[in-house]
Amino acid sequence: MTKILGISAFYHDSSASIIIDGKVIAAVQEERFTRQKHTAKFPEQSIRYCLSTANINVSDLDAIVFYDKPFLTFERLLETYYSFAPRGVISFIKAIPVWLKDKLFLKQTLIKRINQIQQFDRKDVKLLFTEHHLSHAASSFYPSSFKEAAILTIDGVGEWDTVTICHGTDNKIKKLKSINFPHSVGLLYSSFTYYLGFRVNSGEYKLMGLAPYGNIDDSQTIHFIKVIKDHLVKIYDDGSIWMNQKYYSYSTGLRMVPDRKWEALFNLKKRKEKEPISQAHCNLALAIQKVTEDIIVKLAKHSNELTKSSNLCLSGGVALNCVANGVLLKEKIFDKIYVQPASGDAGGSLGAAFAAHYIYFDQPNLKISPIDPMNGTYLGPSYLEIDIENLNLKYLAKATYYPEFKKLINTIADEIYNGKIIGWFQDRMEFGPRALGNRSILADPRKAETQKKVNLKIKFRENFRPFAPSVLEEDASNFFDLNQNSPYMSIVAPLKSNKRKELPKNFKELNIKDKLSVERSEVSAITHVDFSSRIQTVNKEVNQKFYSLLSKFNEITKCPILVNTSFNVRGEPIVNTPEDAIKCFLGTNLDYLIIENFILDKKKQNKDLLLNYKDNYELD
Repeated sequence: MTKILGISAFYHDSSASIIIDGKVIAAVQEERFTRQKHTAKFPEQSIRYCLSTANINVSDLDAIVFYDKPFLTFERLLETYYSFAPRGVISFIKAIPVWLKDKLFLKQTLIKRINQIQQFDRKDVKLLFTEHHLSHAASSFYPSSFKEAAILTIDGVGEWDTVTICHGTDNKIKKLKSINFPHSVGLLYSSFTYYLGFRVNSGEYKLMGLAPYGNIDDSQTIHFIKVIKDHLVKIYDDGSIWMNQKYYSYSTGLRMVPDRKWEALFNLKKRKEKEPISQAHCNLALAIQKVTEDIIVKLAKHSNELTKSSNLCLSGGVALNCVANGVLLKEKIFDKIYVQPASGDAGGSLGAAFAAHYIYFDQPNLKISPIDPMNGTYLGPSYLEIDIENLNLKYLAKATYYPEFKKLINTIADEIYNGKIIGWFQDRMEFGPRALGNRSILADPRKAETQKKVNLKIKFRENFRPFAPSVLEEDASNFFDLNQNSPYMSIVAPLKSNKRKELPKNFKELNIKDKLSVERSEVSAITHVDFSSRIQTVNKEVNQKFYSLLSKFNEITKCPILVNTSFNVRGEPIVNTPEDAIKCFLGTNLDYLIIENFILDKKKQNKDLLLNYKDNYELD
């Protein structure tokens, strides 16, 4: 039996994971404890949680595995600065002290930090380092149901690699091909994230959500695509790319691109974060989304040619582009596609642990759980009723306790039917960037005003952002053109034509605000402006409580769908503890908080208390 702790840290989305004999016991992101979104800090609290959940000490571990090889990354940095010299001297001066202090001597840093958690004898526990892209590939292949698959990893950069094509068979992963830095699909997409006024490494999903507001038939969009392909990136038939570094500054600069050169190329000024979004911005977002999809499809076809596999595993930050994943599914290059739900760097800790178990320790790949080896991603902390009772007392919160969970479900399904917005907190927290029914905000998808209300009054975020549907697994095909399950919200698919409503003839000419006001379908709140949805299919065995709520809502309304968005506000991580949930509930326009068997009604709470927390959350 192997006991392995995986660690991801010091870049972004730090996390820890623990597996025992190939089974995932716990996995969590450090941001959920620190409340600092995408934190790069050493995941001390995550490690403590993982050890506690597994009920073991550090000295009981067979190995501690870091998800990256720092010496290779340092080599890449030095060679890059040398190649571009004298450009990048300011960036070099800023980067090198950080490396000399922490990253370059990472082995000693890890030993020191873990010893601060628990003392252990280095002779008893192996300290391993796996390559960044192997961590990503392992995170996707080993939890999948496949004994054999092509593995496509696409991200910004890991050591030297930006894209890798691997072949997974039984317990082995073989690297077949790669694209190296500075030519990177992830950094190409992030360059447009930056240029359109969103934050790199966190705003890419906003760019993806903005793209459907663009008009593919607009001459401007067509021109933007041509400019991208003529000047910024050359795309080859096998999906490999060459990026003209004259138009990028991410290799050595403090910004992604030279603004003035891009402004001359696109005849469009760089958007600042809080500036209004114009149709030109939407068209540019659509242009880069289409170019990215083109590259990914070519890479997938080449992966199929190299491996002859009918299965594909996707990983790396770009695998979180669920629109591109939907395009891949539609292309039918592979029979089945599996996407690691924590495809970004957070999932690297899990992949590092898997790689050590299967490759270093040469353990057989038995596919332990036939239902879902990721346990629905419900791998984080859970809390006892006594914890919640104590918090209710601390915050003077008035709560109703339901001994029978079925009665609670009936009550809440009725309230959602009546237009109420619900904070839903149950059992173990999800691992990865998406709430999948345990730390969620839920609402009625049939009400067109839901999207605007939740975005502006509860999440305090941009009004153009779409919402995902959670749908009973067995009913998904009645609403969406989807030929496989999507339990992790990793695939976008179109709404069936018989569920759509006819759009005004001038719809494409409308601005974002007016487009949002148009009722697009019978489930308008989860229907994006291009009739697409990022779908979560809910399985009864994986999440009984959430399934029961969906079933009851379906019984009342004949609609097996709920709006499901993450339980947080803009700029904060998903809530972790009951205290996080109560603070968010008190400070937003949520109508109810359901926290295990307790229901908190906003109308029954102390008004002075509500005003106090409201001040903390009005961000815009």
